[in-house]
Amino acid sequence: MAKEVVRVAKLEFNAGQAKPGPELAGLGIVMPEFTKQFNDQTKDRGSEPVPVEITIYKDKSFTFRLFTAPAAYKLKQAAKIESGSANSKTTIVATISVDQLREIAEYKLVDLNTDNVESAMKIIAGTAKNMGIAIEGWDDIAKLKEEAKAAKIAEQKAHAAEIKLAEDVKHAAEQKEFVEAEVINKKPANEEGEE
Repeated sequence: MAKEVVRVAKLEFNAGQAKPGPELAGLGIVMPEFTKQFNDQTKDRGSEPVPVEITIYKDKSFTFRLFTAPAAYKLKQAAKIESGSANSKTTIVATISVDQLREIAEYKLVDLNTDNVESAMKIIAGTAKNMGIAIEGWDDIAKLKEEAKAAKIAEQKAHAAEIKLAEDVKHAAEQKEFVEAEVINKKPANEEGEE
């Protein structure tokens, strides 16, 4: 008879560095047992982040499944950058080669919803685009840079327009207050204090 599953949790720890802590505390498992098994199974993966899916059973036992490092991590590693772009439409932060894209796609293939490397490359290329990473031999980099430049100019113009609008609204409010104050000051004497 199969064990009754009470919960499935998805977490992420650096390879070989899982420790008992708040992420595990609420799962109702023996934390040192999990961390020892996780660390033993991931010790050869450097210090990369390792997503893990933990299945917890009614009898407090557990099983877990390890996944490949996130695509974003592998892309940053390939591009030698600390973080992706805050706005990928206006800023390209790095480029990688199509060979690096293929390598990451092949690495991630076991965790993707495809068994086709070309499809996996398209998925990883989408992640790269969202991070502001262009791919030489895949993307038209000159076109991407022009689009990013145009988007940045449009963003700056929109921001300037917002500031001008805010200033105009403030100025109009000040004018209205001034006009109302003048109207109050110009009331005929017989209107003031009449009952």
